[in-house]
Amino acid sequence: MTRLQVFLIEFALALGGFAIGTGEFAIMGLMPNVSQDLGVTEPQVGHLISAYALGVVVGAPILAIIGARFFRRQLLIWLMAFYALGNLASALADDYTGVMIARFVAGLPHGAYFGIASLVAASLVPAHQRAKAVARVMMGLTLALLLGNPLAAWLGQSLDWRYVYGFVGLIAVVTLTMVISVLPPDPNEQRQGSLSEIRAFNKPGIWFALAIGAIGFSGMFAVLSYLAPTLLEVTEVAPYWIPIGLAVFGLGGFIGNLLGGWLFDRLGFRAVGVILLLSACILLAFPSTTDSLPALLTACFLIAMMGALGPALQTHLMDVAHGAQTLAAASHHGAFNLANALGPWLAGMAITAGYGWSSTGYVGATTAAIGLAIFLVAWRHNEKGLRDAEAFQTSVS
Repeated sequence: MTRLQVFLIEFALALGGFAIGTGEFAIMGLMPNVSQDLGVTEPQVGHLISAYALGVVVGAPILAIIGARFFRRQLLIWLMAFYALGNLASALADDYTGVMIARFVAGLPHGAYFGIASLVAASLVPAHQRAKAVARVMMGLTLALLLGNPLAAWLGQSLDWRYVYGFVGLIAVVTLTMVISVLPPDPNEQRQGSLSEIRAFNKPGIWFALAIGAIGFSGMFAVLSYLAPTLLEVTEVAPYWIPIGLAVFGLGGFIGNLLGGWLFDRLGFRAVGVILLLSACILLAFPSTTDSLPALLTACFLIAMMGALGPALQTHLMDVAHGAQTLAAASHHGAFNLANALGPWLAGMAITAGYGWSSTGYVGATTAAIGLAIFLVAWRHNEKGLRDAEAFQTSVS
């Protein structure tokens, strides 16, 4: 396969990530608009974010298990078509309950798509370049934060927030058209049966990685989900700063995504611990920055660099999930979206309890610290496994 073919495939997969990321994060910049249109509070709008994330959590393992026997190309096409329909339903729903259901449905194909896309990307390059290839595909998700989310905020403020989901559906249709055109069928592709994937999935290393993603990563979403009201109520800036703040957040996520692939190719699993430690410190400092716009934007940029966890954990799962790569790759994104549900929920509880919009930073620092603790347990488990394997080989020889 030529470099041009690889580039076009990665571009198509990244475009799908851009559609999914824009659809997932758009509502975070439109909280005041959605709240006013549906007649609900902003914490209730946060529940729409959680509904989508829970759709990912539910859909990722189920669709991965069902799809294990199908070719990856077929799965990518059907999953993106499903996503287009879910966003169209979100645009047409006429009340809060309808939007809640539509967001849950739209989230169902999310995890399986990213999981399969990551496996396809990794299969196109040499083994020592896998993390970078995964990061290039995940670039679509981070570009959604950098460009798609601010564009969605502007579009929602200028016209109507419902147009945003029509826009996302259109990008999804373009993506599935590109996948059909540039990704060739692979009749020699190795497929796993659903039961064999489930049996191979039950490994401590997989569960540790998923727990790190679900808990450790939720701090970023705790801050991002309530960034718009924090800018308006605490920093006291004009609404036009919301798209700018989201763009700064997106730039941090974009750079963090590339950094995560680079770090993992050099440090291996240790990269996860480094990212979590730095993130906990930055999140702890976030509340002290919210009175100053330059300080807040700097903090948002640094917090968003937590996106480095994505390619690092995804590639680590490829190393530990032998025999269950499809299910583990999809579940990785289910775990990250459990973080997307957990972060806004915990932050919303703190805000509702009267601790203020800035308290999202303390919530995030706590979850990042818990994620770091899980990493240390996982690291010790991995080291013990290596020592046991070395001792076994020594005794045999």
